[in-house]
Amino acid sequence: MTARNSFTRTDETDDQLFYQSPRLVQHIDDGFIQKLQQLFQEVLPPKATILDLMSSWVSHLPADLPVNRVVGLGMNEVELAANPQLQAYTVQNLNQNPVLPYPDQTFDAVLNTVSIQYVTRPLELMREVHRVLKPGGVTVVSFSNRMFPTKAVEAWRDSSDEDHVQLVTAYFTKAGGFTQIRAVRQVAPRTGNFMDWFTQPQDPFYAVVAEREAQ
Repeated sequence: MTARNSFTRTDETDDQLFYQSPRLVQHIDDGFIQKLQQLFQEVLPPKATILDLMSSWVSHLPADLPVNRVVGLGMNEVELAANPQLQAYTVQNLNQNPVLPYPDQTFDAVLNTVSIQYVTRPLELMREVHRVLKPGGVTVVSFSNRMFPTKAVEAWRDSSDEDHVQLVTAYFTKAGGFTQIRAVRQVAPRTGNFMDWFTQPQDPFYAVVAEREAQ
């Protein structure tokens, strides 16, 4: 794999065509959502102003988490309008234009949930995340092993779950200006019991958490 083709995709047609039909479904299972909400409780500051990047009809924020404001940015307006946790939203294709339409140091937290695998210009996006975060602000990129394979970048599609952790960590490191970068892994072991495949959570949980360096 070369650096030139790592962020190409099998389907390079206009993303707007792929995402024009709303998908009002869960893309991860309940076990993943529970772990994600627990992580949010641990790392998000109280009364935060939050940006939910590549958002959809649900942001997975815990119902009892005190927030100031949640802003979404995504590809499908129907999905964004259906999200009850958003106070405002913007429709934007980040692969086409990774510049975030917000002033510097606007947000206490920036989230990206199960969508980082589709980003074709990750370093540009992470530099924008750094710009809109307040000093000391936190960003959480979470993912599992699901994807739309034709829209996932080659660097993601052709690598392992652990490779994904290292890749997202590298995004933060190479973008610069982030500190306290750490990976969270919660993968439930499976037994040999066939029925456990139906009763145990099946989506492995991974996240990379980072903070903008304080000034």
